[in-house]
Amino acid sequence: MTRPDDASALRSLGRLRRPAVRRRVRAAIAEELLGTSRSLGVVLAFVAFMLAVGVGYYVPTAGDVPVPLWPLYADSAVAVALGGAVLLTLVPTVRTDGSAVADAPTSRPLAYLQTLAFVWLITFGLWPLVSLNLAFSQYVAASDAWIYYWGVLGTHLCFVGLALLFPAFGRTTRGALAVAAAVAVGNVALDYGLGYHPPLLYEPGPLLAGATLAIAGFAVWLAWRSFPRLGEGD
Repeated sequence: MTRPDDASALRSLGRLRRPAVRRRVRAAIAEELLGTSRSLGVVLAFVAFMLAVGVGYYVPTAGDVPVPLWPLYADSAVAVALGGAVLLTLVPTVRTDGSAVADAPTSRPLAYLQTLAFVWLITFGLWPLVSLNLAFSQYVAASDAWIYYWGVLGTHLCFVGLALLFPAFGRTTRGALAVAAAVAVGNVALDYGLGYHPPLLYEPGPLLAGATLAIAGFAVWLAWRSFPRLGEGD
């Protein structure tokens, strides 16, 4: 028999299936984490830390990649940099008395930035769940598995959490979604067609390429579902 407290919790979770309820929850969390100079500063500091770690991961092998291709080669680092750029656009709003995160200005260039950052963070936040687990035994058997397996999974899932805040104040357009999809396809072609994939303990094949493309497609779909359209409700 279901206890009253359990039934109430289940009803509350059920309400999250309603888009309006999800929007309110997202807005409340975004305001809590990003709505003051102090909280936004803490999040930006964490993002800067993740960026430094990401850059350090790619630096040893970046010399083997043509410089113009670095933005597509350094997948995770670029995702974090884009996310940090989105957060920096909130600084003037947060520093204005009486302004909420949802009051952040909107524009077409910002919509493109927010959409691409969202897609990149979701894609490469979820990507290690596939890429590392395709060689699970190799990663967990490594002497520094706590960094290269558990640490990578944990920090990359933070990418997803960060991206899910963006629709609380961001916008998208059909053009922004199309650009994000095109860049994602180009990234997969570069990584697995030309061999400029991130450093791994094994040589990836079609399975990882297909999974990466599927994750990117999911990220674009999620952006389409999550973001308000530019000009909608402004």
